[in-house]
Amino acid sequence: MQNIILQCRDLSKSYGGKMALDHVNLEVFSGRIVGLLGPNGSGKTTLIKLANGLLAPTSGEIRINGYRPGIETKRIVSYLPDKEYLNNWMRVGDLVEFFSEFYSDFREQRALEMLTHLNISTGDKLKNLSKGNKEKVQLILVMSREAKLYLLDEPIGGVDPAAREYILRTIIGNYNPDAAVLISTHLIADVEPVLDDVIFIDRGHIALTASVDYIREEKGKSVDALFREVFRC
Repeated sequence: MQNIILQCRDLSKSYGGKMALDHVNLEVFSGRIVGLLGPNGSGKTTLIKLANGLLAPTSGEIRINGYRPGIETKRIVSYLPDKEYLNNWMRVGDLVEFFSEFYSDFREQRALEMLTHLNISTGDKLKNLSKGNKEKVQLILVMSREAKLYLLDEPIGGVDPAAREYILRTIIGNYNPDAAVLISTHLIADVEPVLDDVIFIDRGHIALTASVDYIREEKGKSVDALFREVFRC
């Protein structure tokens, strides 16, 4: 049975009077990979930061597995921000050890296996890795947790097509199948093959929520084609 892992009720967030999210109502269920899709500036990152407890709502509420973002939700949420956040001077092995000590659900052996597969040494310093390999290390650390909700903010935005393919394979091959994955991106065609559901967001409003199967069967088009139609300039 699927559970509601993320729920928003009349959720709003404003910055200096400008609405980033405007009365959002939303449910994300466990066992699903969900695309949070919209143009740049549509509110994707704001929603993910609210879910991760990095921002507080202006009004309304957001709950993760029934809890408001806080200590309880930190234990079950694995978050990949849209920018590099790890210390460049650290070695890859130090990062694995740090995550292992910090998160009780971290699967160290799984992380090491994925690093070996990529020919990334635990002795490598992060600053000496290519941008693509840095992105992969960050994702491996996030996906090696046994979380209930994975929040991935633009995980494929800054890497080449070959790296995108690896990142998407890593996501679908390593997440807890009882969990939910929320992927924020504007690269619809790349991420579409791994999605179960989509959320279209536009200027802080939810424009559409639907399963990928519904879009293909009832609308007769791909998610990418529908996205281009909905967000046509």
